[in-house]
Amino acid sequence: MYFVEVILPLALAKTFTYSVSEAEYDYIQKGMRIAVPFGKSKIYTALVIDLHQNKPALYEAKEIHQILDEKPIVTENQIRHWQWIADYYMCAIGDVYRGAMPTALLLENETLITQKSGVFVDESQLTDEEFLIYQALQQQSSLRIQDVIGILNKKSVFPVIQKLIDKGILILQEEIQESYKPKLVRYIRLHPKYDSDQGLNNLLSTLKNANKQKEIVLAYFQLSASEKKQPVAVKQLTEVSGVSSGIVKALIDKEVFEDYLIQEDRVSFTGESDSNQLQLSEAQQKAFEEVKASLLEKEVCLLHGVTSSGKTEIYIKLIEDYLVQGKQVLYLLPEIALTTQLVTRLQAHFGNKVAVFHSKYNNNERVEVWSQVLQNSEKAQIVIGARSALFLPFSNLGFVIVDEEHEQTFKQTDPAPRYHARDASIVLASFFKAKVLLGSATPSIESYYNTVTAKYGLVQISKRYGNVMMPEIELVDLKDKYFRKRMTGHFSDVMIDAIAVALSLGEQVILFQNRRGYSPLLECMTCGHVPQCRQCDVSLTYHKHKNQLRCHYCGYSIAKPTNCHSCSSIDLTTKGFGTEQIQQELIQLFPDSKIGRMDQDTTRGKFGFERIIDSFKNREIDIMVGTQMLAKGLDFDNVSLVGIMNADNMLYHPDFRAFERSFQTMTQVAGRSGRSEKQGKVIIQTYNPNHNTIQQVTNNDYAGMYKEQLYDRRIYMYPPYFRIIKITLKHRDFDKLKEGSMWLYQVLNQNLNIPVLGPEEPGINRIRNEFIRTIMIKIPQNLSINNIKKTIQKILNSFDAVPQYRVIKVALNVDFY
Repeated sequence: MYFVEVILPLALAKTFTYSVSEAEYDYIQKGMRIAVPFGKSKIYTALVIDLHQNKPALYEAKEIHQILDEKPIVTENQIRHWQWIADYYMCAIGDVYRGAMPTALLLENETLITQKSGVFVDESQLTDEEFLIYQALQQQSSLRIQDVIGILNKKSVFPVIQKLIDKGILILQEEIQESYKPKLVRYIRLHPKYDSDQGLNNLLSTLKNANKQKEIVLAYFQLSASEKKQPVAVKQLTEVSGVSSGIVKALIDKEVFEDYLIQEDRVSFTGESDSNQLQLSEAQQKAFEEVKASLLEKEVCLLHGVTSSGKTEIYIKLIEDYLVQGKQVLYLLPEIALTTQLVTRLQAHFGNKVAVFHSKYNNNERVEVWSQVLQNSEKAQIVIGARSALFLPFSNLGFVIVDEEHEQTFKQTDPAPRYHARDASIVLASFFKAKVLLGSATPSIESYYNTVTAKYGLVQISKRYGNVMMPEIELVDLKDKYFRKRMTGHFSDVMIDAIAVALSLGEQVILFQNRRGYSPLLECMTCGHVPQCRQCDVSLTYHKHKNQLRCHYCGYSIAKPTNCHSCSSIDLTTKGFGTEQIQQELIQLFPDSKIGRMDQDTTRGKFGFERIIDSFKNREIDIMVGTQMLAKGLDFDNVSLVGIMNADNMLYHPDFRAFERSFQTMTQVAGRSGRSEKQGKVIIQTYNPNHNTIQQVTNNDYAGMYKEQLYDRRIYMYPPYFRIIKITLKHRDFDKLKEGSMWLYQVLNQNLNIPVLGPEEPGINRIRNEFIRTIMIKIPQNLSINNIKKTIQKILNSFDAVPQYRVIKVALNVDFY
């Protein structure tokens, strides 16, 4: 008896055992994918994590369907890391597997439902749900299970489908398809019969009356000569000659050309590495030496350098050292927008050793990076990516850089696994005995606390690169400006004058407003009615460009109403403002300037970020309005003015990190100003200029902010003194949720001798028609978190065993950020 232990890409906490033959047992290795049957008719791509001869006691082991790989595509260190993530962040190992693998490597099992042909259907005999499925099949030839779930708006659709199968109306088709296809590029070469001089004369005489065809042949000779015997692609030939591909096809049919296919990487960077050695300034060189010394003693070092201090150059120097040792380097960034600029800089230095991995790349491109990293290829010695890049199959990882380590986007919120990329990358590095460098101008309080307690090393740079001065920060009191009638729209006279001066000098301006859309709400001035989302407990945001009201949680949208839905009054007005409204006001104020906008609405699509960042870098845009995407790490040397439109809407969030985040965001945005010779300027508009956090930003007083926040965190039991586990419960029935969350809270409170808070309704207590309750558990640092997690898991298992509570969705967020 031979068995394999596998993980399935489902939200299941346990592994499953399948039986294999002796030959399969000898062939299969850990980390290979196999197709296995699961349930009545499903087939999934499972990952082998163990081979053994222990028969399962509780069920009869099924046989596997097929082996999908010739060699492992997941390493043993990866499996260890995934198990640590599942264990620490209290989620199912299947969730980690599904989140880590590019979906093209998870063979798709699509159960297709089709209507049986030549069957008479009596519609009056069908129930409402059966009729809905039958009606949908009249519109299209087949449906997937997911489609049926959407049509009936419920999860348990199998009983309905089964009744239709029993009635002989439907049939099921199982389809398994490998979704990754290599990219093949079409090339052409001259037919062998024209290789000689005589052959060429014959060719030219054949084509003497076909001018277009002759042009293409001559263009082919030019290209093959200039490309130094490199193959000539059909696409390249049509672009150079300006002739359609139809004429190329005619020449292939005439046997003048032959075509053939070559497999190519989808993501490849051309460009030679820059042989000029990078010169570090005195402050950078000192920091570089200190980081090296610190990493000899400690596994993790924090590089705390002010904005524009040249941290990236130090990273490049450190990467050089690890590449010499033949090690792989992982460079994590919080925002896809940042990879655009960084890739260009790293390519200029390291040439074609840089690979990029993030969600804007399509499935096939991600599979190629995956296999390059697995093979320890020269093309992927340095991997730059967002948080998902830490799931790649490294075999020889030597160095991890987490840039802008304070960013909240490193924490995955939904779906599971809800991991923090910074913390998970430190654990990953420990498996390889690799070193980790965290970099930030405004470190998170937890990381800075770890340096104070000597857990991490600390290196500081207090000067900007080239001794450029820190920007001058000016506060504008909005209360006073409104009172004196010195506001034009949302711009104070000070802001308008400063923008005008910057533009007259040919300099660029960045304006920050952390809210997209035109206006957060539309209000009736007669009765006060505000249009709400039907499915979420939020007001709809007005987007003027599309003339619609939109929910930023579920995507629900309606056309902008002409009159109030409640009292039919036509006196509707917008309240608050977002990036779109700022852009509109700027067009009125500075009609001769080019104004760009960078937010989630304008950066959709694969190259959305590149397009906007490049045009700003090339000075095609004079004023850029943006959300927090603009706040991180971008380097524009011609920006002399940064304006923060309203500092207060960041400060007053119901979140214990609100002041820390406000300080970080404002300091980071301010850091985009004056990055070359001239001192930059920052204008912060606020109703509360004397607020501690705003004063700390003005004085660039990180130490003051750190001490003040640490004092509050100790009193109110928050990180870094306490760890937080947040339990979120969701259900469509308000009363059932209320009762279930109360039951769970009481049992947790009785069994845990630590603070348990809740069950609380969050600020937005309904999203996508599901009501929400949260429970927060605070664990002191001196207690073992593992024992508490085991207790919590036992209680959650008991909760799941109560029939009326089983339907409530429960999500755990460990180290809630």
